[in-house]
Amino acid sequence: MASGPVLAGMERVGIRTDNALGLSNPVLRGIAKQIGPNHERAMALWQTGIRDVRVLAIYTAEPARLTAGQARAWADDFESWEIVDIAADLFVEAGLDALIPVFAADEREFVRRAAFAMIAGMAVHRKAEPDATFMEALSLTAHHAQDARNYVRKAVNWALRNIGKRNLACHQPALALAEQLAASDDKTARWIGSDARRELSSEKVIGRLHHKQRSKL
Repeated sequence: MASGPVLAGMERVGIRTDNALGLSNPVLRGIAKQIGPNHERAMALWQTGIRDVRVLAIYTAEPARLTAGQARAWADDFESWEIVDIAADLFVEAGLDALIPVFAADEREFVRRAAFAMIAGMAVHRKAEPDATFMEALSLTAHHAQDARNYVRKAVNWALRNIGKRNLACHQPALALAEQLAASDDKTARWIGSDARRELSSEKVIGRLHHKQRSKL
């Protein structure tokens, strides 16, 4: 089922392929659906170290049984942005929010990315989450906005934009932070802020947020 073109595509978008077979994520999701969840098996699959098998491990792990210790052990093995982002969705589903500040404080590039990938995912999928959670996340975002490493700065930007697009209550504080960062003397913070400001101040985003607000009334 491995595909040379899939492997080449991974390389083009910066996914490590030295330990990859070349199975696309839709193929892996199909396998996961076929074999079903099994937490013990997922833990064993992760230990193979093979990119495709680790994605399958994430897809078939049981969120209710995933512990913070297991998530931290997986994070120790992070070596590609793709694995980080897929695992972050699982960590959010598992309710491991307490790991966000832990991951953010970690100096390793992909572990820190996991914190902001989790925030970005929560902003979209946690519909009932109090807005206060995301106000705290904005503080974390501001704190790490000068991390110039590619996969961190992009994740910080992603988290900021997703918080701002969550609802009108989150939009203004996120846009204000984007404005603040855009005026920073730091090159990375300026890029994060300018890019987020561009999207959050667009008529399309603002119109969608107002429509969402009216729909709730």
